[in-house]
Amino acid sequence: MVKRLLVNDLDQVAVDLIELYKDKPLVLIFYNNDCIGCTGRAIPLAYEYHQKYLDVQVIGIHSNFRDNTIGRTAIESIFRNKKVPFPIYIDPNHKLYDTLNCEGTPQWILITKEREIYRSIFGSQAGAQNRLLYALEGLLNETKN
Repeated sequence: MVKRLLVNDLDQVAVDLIELYKDKPLVLIFYNNDCIGCTGRAIPLAYEYHQKYLDVQVIGIHSNFRDNTIGRTAIESIFRNKKVPFPIYIDPNHKLYDTLNCEGTPQWILITKEREIYRSIFGSQAGAQNRLLYALEGLLNETKN
């Protein structure tokens, strides 16, 4: 069971995502602004899911690696209108990324309403997108039962 998901909001204030989003299953997308697969495929897909699947909470988590610490301005810069279209947080020093055993970016972590990890899927290409869609449908079916 996942007890805490500690990240920072875009103003660098510490947030526990478990406490903040306690009423819905979570779809976490760990990404990095320097990852072309993340910004070109995964983030648009996360936004699509955010709009389409209202029974889950889609959350972007930018993981900072090395000395590449970025904040609000850099995160907003990947969007055409320079506004974040769904909740995005920052994982300083990739601590949560490491805790959840992410393989790289983008990494999708689906968490049930009971706070169990349902699936972990790496990637953003067609095969990963199919696995993610099947997992998301399974998560939604589990939520309804």
